[in-house]
Amino acid sequence: MELHAVDLLFDFCIMSVLLMISKIIRIKVKAVQNLFIPSALIAGFLALILGEQGIGILRFSRESSNYPGILIAVLFASMFLGSEREVSFRSMISSVGDTFFVNAASEMAQFGLMIVVGATILPMLFPGINQAFGLMLPAGFVGGHGTAAAIGDVLAENGWADAVSIGQTFATIGLLGGTAIGIVLVNIGAKKGYTQLIQKVEHLPEEMRTGLVPQGERRSIGEATINPMSIDPITWHLALILVSVGAAYLVNRGLKILLPSVTFPVYGLALLCSIALQMILKSVKLAPYVDKRVSTHIGSCATDFLVAFGVASTKLSVVVEYGLPILLLISLGFAFVITWHFVISRRFFRSYWYERSLYIFGMSTGVMAIGVILLRIADPEFKSGVLEDFGLVWVFLSVIDLMIVSLSPLFVLSGLGLPYGLALIGLSVTNLMVCRKMFGIQKH
Repeated sequence: MELHAVDLLFDFCIMSVLLMISKIIRIKVKAVQNLFIPSALIAGFLALILGEQGIGILRFSRESSNYPGILIAVLFASMFLGSEREVSFRSMISSVGDTFFVNAASEMAQFGLMIVVGATILPMLFPGINQAFGLMLPAGFVGGHGTAAAIGDVLAENGWADAVSIGQTFATIGLLGGTAIGIVLVNIGAKKGYTQLIQKVEHLPEEMRTGLVPQGERRSIGEATINPMSIDPITWHLALILVSVGAAYLVNRGLKILLPSVTFPVYGLALLCSIALQMILKSVKLAPYVDKRVSTHIGSCATDFLVAFGVASTKLSVVVEYGLPILLLISLGFAFVITWHFVISRRFFRSYWYERSLYIFGMSTGVMAIGVILLRIADPEFKSGVLEDFGLVWVFLSVIDLMIVSLSPLFVLSGLGLPYGLALIGLSVTNLMVCRKMFGIQKH
C-alpha cells in the first residue's frame, strides 16, 4: 500500500475528532470526571475500539504506530526552550533537599527493581521472555506513554517488536490505576489525619472535573514575543522545536554511521539539541523572545496526540500473549509505589509528608499531571508549597530522568541488566542515606 501525505493528515484529523468527542464525554459523564481520566486516554480507547483491532470502523495508516516515537522527541525538544531559570544545586539541596533525594530515589528504585526482576524472576517463571520485559513497567509507570514509546522504539530497533505495545499497556494501566488508587489514598489520608489541607473530591472546583475554565478565571498560555507581521509567535516557537527535533534525527543518523552497534534515543538527543539551540539564541540576544509557556504548551499538545496514538497502536494480541507477566509486574509495580508512599515518604519528608508523597505517587504511576491532580485534591489552594518545591527540583531531576531513560535500554540490551539494576537500587539507597544524614529520620 502506497502512503501519501494526505494519509498522515487524515490520521491526525481522525484522532482530532476522537479527542473532541472525548472532551465532550469528559464534560458530560460524571464517572469519567470523578476518575479524572484525560481526554487523550479516552480518545485512544475509542480509536482502539473503533479501529481494525475492534469493530473496524476507523482505519489509520500503517505509519500511525510510529507517531508516539516522533511526538516524544517533540515533547523533549520543548522542555528547555525558553527556560531562564538558573538555580544552583547547592541552594536547591539546602532548601528542598528532601524533596529531591526522595523523588530521585523513588525513580531509581523502581527502574532498578523491575530491571532486576526482569533479569532474574521473569526468566524462571516464563522461559524465553525478553530480557527487557521488566524495564517496560517503569518505562510506562514513571515515564508514561511517551517514555514507553521511546524506550520501546529502541528495543524494537534491536529485535523486540512487541516492546512498544507492552510499554503502552503499562503506561495506560499505570495512568488509570494511579489516578483511582491515588484518590483512595487521599481519602485514607484524610480519615487518618495525615493530610493537613484536605477537601473531599466532590467539593473540587467544576473546572478540575470538566476541564472547562469559566470566564474570569482563564489564564494566558503565553506572550506574543514576536510581531505577527514578521512571523506568527506560534510559528516561531514551533519552528524552534522542530529545528531541535530535526537536528536530533540528523545527529542520530551520524551516530549510527560512527557507532552502528549502539542505539541512541532520539528524544534524548532532541533535548540536548534544544539546549544547544537555547545557548545559540542566548548568544545572539534572541533568548528573551522565546516564551517558556508557549513552548511548554506546544509540547503538551504533542503529548495529547502521543497518548492517544500510543493507546490506539497497542496490539491487543500482544497484551493477551503476555497477560500473566504483565499482571505480575503490575502487581509488583503498584505494591512498590504504595509501600514507598506509606513507608519511605513518611520517614524522610520534613513537612507535609502526605501531600508530597501523593505527588510522587502520581508521577510514579502516570505523568506529572496526575501528581498535580492528587496534590490539588489534598491541597486545593497549594498552600503547602509542595508544587513550588517540586518545580525547583525538577530542573535537576529531569537530568537524572534523562540519564536513566537513555542508559537503561542500552545496559539491558548489552546483557548487563542485572548489575545495572542493582547499581540503580544502590544509588537509590545512597540518596536516602544522604537525605537521612542531612535531615534525619522524621516522626509524623
